[in-house]
Amino acid sequence: MPSRTGSHSPAGFGKSLPERGLLLLMVLVFLEGSVLPLGAASSPDTSHQTNLGDHQGTHTGPNSTKKPFPVLAVEYDRVQIPFEISLWVLLASLMKLGFHLIPRLSSIVPESCLLIVVGLLVGGLIKLAGEEVPPVLDSRLFFLCLLPPIILDAGYFLPIRPFMENLGTILMFAVVGTLWNAFFIGGVLYGVAQIQPANPSDLHQLELLPCLLFGSIISAVDPVAVLAVFEEIHINELLHILVFGESLLNDAVTVVLYHLFEEYAGVGTVTLLDGVLGVISFFVVALGGVLVGAIYGILAAFTSRFTSHTRVIEPLFVFVYSYMAYLSAEIFHLSGIMALIACGAVMRPYVEANISHKSHTTIKYFLKMWSSVSETLIFIFLGVATVDGPHAWNWTFVTVTVILCLVARVIGVVGLTYVINKFRIVKLTTKDQFIIAYGGLRGAIAFSLGFLLNQDHFPMRKMFLTAIITVIFFTVFVQGMTIKPLVELLAVKKKQEAKRSINEEIHTQFLDHLLTGIEDICGHYGHHHWKDKLNRFNKKYVKKCLIAGERSKEPQLIAFYHKMEMKQAIELVESGGGVKLPSAMPSTVSMQNIQPKKPPPAKPVERVLPQLPKGREEEIRKILRSNLQRTRQRLRSYNRHTLVADPYEDGFSDLLIKKQRMVDNYLTVPAAPPDSPTMCRARLASDPQAYSMKPVSDSVPTIQVDLASPQSPDSVNLLDEFRHGLMMKPPSGPSGPNKPREADEARDQQKLMRCLSDPGPSADEDEDEPFLP
Repeated sequence: MPSRTGSHSPAGFGKSLPERGLLLLMVLVFLEGSVLPLGAASSPDTSHQTNLGDHQGTHTGPNSTKKPFPVLAVEYDRVQIPFEISLWVLLASLMKLGFHLIPRLSSIVPESCLLIVVGLLVGGLIKLAGEEVPPVLDSRLFFLCLLPPIILDAGYFLPIRPFMENLGTILMFAVVGTLWNAFFIGGVLYGVAQIQPANPSDLHQLELLPCLLFGSIISAVDPVAVLAVFEEIHINELLHILVFGESLLNDAVTVVLYHLFEEYAGVGTVTLLDGVLGVISFFVVALGGVLVGAIYGILAAFTSRFTSHTRVIEPLFVFVYSYMAYLSAEIFHLSGIMALIACGAVMRPYVEANISHKSHTTIKYFLKMWSSVSETLIFIFLGVATVDGPHAWNWTFVTVTVILCLVARVIGVVGLTYVINKFRIVKLTTKDQFIIAYGGLRGAIAFSLGFLLNQDHFPMRKMFLTAIITVIFFTVFVQGMTIKPLVELLAVKKKQEAKRSINEEIHTQFLDHLLTGIEDICGHYGHHHWKDKLNRFNKKYVKKCLIAGERSKEPQLIAFYHKMEMKQAIELVESGGGVKLPSAMPSTVSMQNIQPKKPPPAKPVERVLPQLPKGREEEIRKILRSNLQRTRQRLRSYNRHTLVADPYEDGFSDLLIKKQRMVDNYLTVPAAPPDSPTMCRARLASDPQAYSMKPVSDSVPTIQVDLASPQSPDSVNLLDEFRHGLMMKPPSGPSGPNKPREADEARDQQKLMRCLSDPGPSADEDEDEPFLP
């Protein structure tokens, strides 16, 4: 296998050269069509008005001549916007396709880096063509069209269990960590700007509030960049959910700080009341976004309850309600990202219980396709905007910004982890802290927020944009390209693609119930207790309202089993395991014309053993039958249900009490009375010497039984004795102080002899006779 791989790799590389050439040619053609205006469309309005005037003029004169009907007309302006949008989408798709056609390149360089390079090349070609670079990364386009699909895909398929189990850690990194980064970066930048007042420069014009605003923009971890890089390195689920959850939840902090500093940057002063209102605004923005998303998620789930007759529009409700949640949150300056996350997480379990499997597949692949195209366009547009955007380079400001971003991130992660590990059961190791700190990537959200700044209120806007683009390029290229080798070098645990099983689900639910019970016993109301309360409320009230039919009463294990069964069936068909099944059965149309065929004659069964004479074979069967029958009858004598405890053993009374309780609690059939023939026969067959209906004492007569083997002619037929009555006679012999001990020793010796000589019940017993303990 290695030799085949090695031999085919050069051929594959050589084969990819014409493919890349074809892709480059297509890109140039599309670029020429989207950037260079056609000659007929260069002044469409003037020509149209001229033609209209000429047309009107021809009808004014009596001898006017009619112009010939145009065979071909060009109106580029009428379709310019949708045509260019289609070209950009096609360019992004072709670049993504070309990236995966070269496996060597994709294993070394992240996809986001190559897409930014493609954007730089496209922007450079537009500049060389002498045309104006279009403002592709407009803030309205980014926040209203490109960002929502990515966040909806992340929120709809968010792993709820690990996210909720690590919610405290995620909130610490997202809220406290983002505040620390914003104030640390902004404060230190303001201090650096005030150095060397004797040498005036542009940095001396910076005030504290613009520096804090810049710090709030550049401090937030970008979810798009994190998704693009972390999905390629396949990091373990804990680190992925910590970094990605931080990038999602820090949106509320970023929105509040951005609007707060933007509002008071022109005034120049911030009072204590403004700070208090900012704290209140944070809770309003965060909780308001979650509430808006949850409301729209419940509406989507309730609507999907009535779509059983119109399955076609089921995916549409998921997309429309989610986008409405995002837009409604943006109307009130709430966190649109948190609204999308809450909407997707709330609606998914109920929507998937109502919609069909085809609708589920449509939602899954459409979201993946939409988010992938949006992510590709964002990175390409970032490269194009870098070429076009106005820049004001300042070495001191840019260098200090990059260094402060790294230092603040490391200090924040290490400090917060020291506090968090005091409350976590699974501690975050040093390797985990390094990956969390190194994975704090910045992306297009910071660039779009910087692009929204007003030039009049922030005269240093160009320098801010240059620094933001530099930080984005540094984090995406340097940290994004080196994080994969560092993960392999540090031997960080990677994600294991393990399929969930019904056994794992049963044990997970069992542990949840067990931990909930332990918390109740200890009187500690932890997250297991509240999760159990929420699950009970969901099962009792919410499911009945949002899930249609009998599936609202379906247990979670049964629903999970049906889901796994459907998944396995689909995987079997896709893998080719079920391809031959339909071919073995002809269609109903063709079966009407097919005459029933006689089945082929069965082949004689070949004997594994050599041929034996019938007499010998019958003799072997007789021997096996008799021996196996005796073995089965013998084993019945040593069944644990037929053994009677020795009344002379210590703790016999406790054993009887426990046995009686067990029989009272768990016996489902009526037990035989103690003096019944069956019970007496069982006791006598097990230990005739120790047989007694009552506790044995010195004053009670004992049964004298011959100790010979039950199979000997001198033995006593216990069953006959029991039917005709046992002869009771008092013990005879001299009594003395040493007689009880000698009697015990003799009785033990007799028991040993009887156990060694007892072959079990006789063969003439009825096998179907009940043999209860």
